[in-house]
Amino acid sequence: MAPGVEELQFPQLEIPLTINSISPILPASPIPASNGDSLYLSNLDDMIGARVFTPTVYFYRSRKPGVIKVLKEALASVLVPYYPFSGRLLETSDGKLEVFFGPNQGVLLVEARSEMTLVNLGDLSVPNPAWTNLVYYFPNEEQYKVIDMPLLIAQVTQFSCGGFSLGLRICHCLCDGAGAMQFLSAWAATARLSTLTVNPIPCWDREILRPRDPPLVQYPHVEFKRIDDGSSLTRSLWVVKPVQKCYRVSREYQAHLKSLVQSQSVGITTFDAMAAHVWRSWVNALDVRPLDYELRLTFSVNGRSRLTNPPLKQGFYGNAVCVACATSNVSGLVNGPLSDTTCLVQKARLSVSEAYLRSTVDYIQVNRPRRLEFGGKLTITQWTRFSMYESADFGWGRPIYAGPIDLTPTPQVCVFLPQGGDDDSDGTMLVCICLPEAACHRFRGLFCLLDSDNQLLC
Repeated sequence: MAPGVEELQFPQLEIPLTINSISPILPASPIPASNGDSLYLSNLDDMIGARVFTPTVYFYRSRKPGVIKVLKEALASVLVPYYPFSGRLLETSDGKLEVFFGPNQGVLLVEARSEMTLVNLGDLSVPNPAWTNLVYYFPNEEQYKVIDMPLLIAQVTQFSCGGFSLGLRICHCLCDGAGAMQFLSAWAATARLSTLTVNPIPCWDREILRPRDPPLVQYPHVEFKRIDDGSSLTRSLWVVKPVQKCYRVSREYQAHLKSLVQSQSVGITTFDAMAAHVWRSWVNALDVRPLDYELRLTFSVNGRSRLTNPPLKQGFYGNAVCVACATSNVSGLVNGPLSDTTCLVQKARLSVSEAYLRSTVDYIQVNRPRRLEFGGKLTITQWTRFSMYESADFGWGRPIYAGPIDLTPTPQVCVFLPQGGDDDSDGTMLVCICLPEAACHRFRGLFCLLDSDNQLLC
C-alpha cells in the first residue's frame, strides 16, 4: 500500500447488555412553548434526506462515579434554551413537518450495562457495525420513522472496566452537523462546569429560510431528481449485503494527492481531490456498466457563510446545508484523469451560492421529494470539519472515539472522519465506505497504491 494509507481492521463481535431503565428527560424549568404550540421548520430541515436520525457513539475511559446523574441533570438544564428538542414532529395537511409541543414529551435517556470491557471491543479508533446496540432503537421501530418520536435519544452503556459509551440518535430535522456540535458542546460544557453554559446562545430563526412567493427555481437540481437505475451500481450494493471498510489516510498522503491535480485548476481543496479519488476508485472497483450511464456524487456544503440577505445569526443550529452534485458518465470517471474528476467536484462545490440555496428551498416547496433516491449515486459526508472530540468533553476528558457506527444500511454513503484519540490534530483522516466483498480487494488497490513514479495507478 501507499505510504500514509492503512486499512483498518475491526473484530466481529456481539455486545450483550442489559437495559436498566428508560427515562424521559424534561426541561429543568419552564420553556417558551405551551401545549399545542408548534414551530416552523424550513424546507432545508424538511428535505427528504433530513427525515432521519443520525446515530453516533462516544467512548470514555472514565471510572468516576455519578456519570448518569451528571448527564441527566445537564441535559435537563440545556433543554431549556434548546427546548425544541423536547417536542415532537408532526406532519401538516400539505405533508410538511413542524415541531409540535404536547404534555410530558421531553427526550429519552436509556441506562444500560454490559459485562464486557472496552478492551473487549477491539480497536476503538475505527467505527464498527457491531456497536449498533450501544444506540437505542425502539422494538419493531420502522426505518426512517421520525414522526411522533423523541427528537433526541441517548443511551449510556457502562462497561465492567468502568468505562462507558454515550450512544446518540439526533433527528436531522432539528439540526445539521454544525448545529448538532453546537448542542452537544452546550450539553458537555453544562455537565463539565455544573452550571448551564451555552455559547453561542441558540437561535431558532427557521423563518429566514422560508420559500419565496412565488417560488423561483433557478437551477435543475439534479441532486434530487429520480433517475431510473439502468446500471449495475445500485443492484451490486443492495442485492448482496456489503461490508464496511475503513482506511486511515495521513495528512502527507492527502497533500500528495492534492498536489497531483492542483496544477490543473486554481483553488482545488483537499476535499475536492479526496472526494474525486474515492468516487473514481469506488465506481471502478464496482465495475459499473454500462459505460455511458450517468452517475452522481453528492455532498453537503455549509451555506452559513453564503447567506447574506439576511445573514443567519451566530447561534443558528438548524439545517443550513445545501446538497452539491457532480455528474459524470461511467467512462469519464474510470477512463479520464483524476484531475478532470477533481474539477467536477470543485465546480459542484463552488456552485453552491446564496442563489442556489434559495433555489433549493423553492424546489423543495414546489416538488417536495417523498423518497430517497439512490440511482447512480454516491454521497460523501465530510465530518472532518466538525469538532466532535472537543465538543464532547463532559468532564471526563475527550472521548476515545466519536462518530458514526454502521454505514451498511445506506451503502451508497462514504464518510470522511477525523482521526480520534489524542492524535486528531495532525490532519489524519479516516475514510469509511461500503463495498460488496468481491470488490474490496480491487478498491483497496485503486485507492491505496502508487506506482514507481509515485503516481496514482488509476
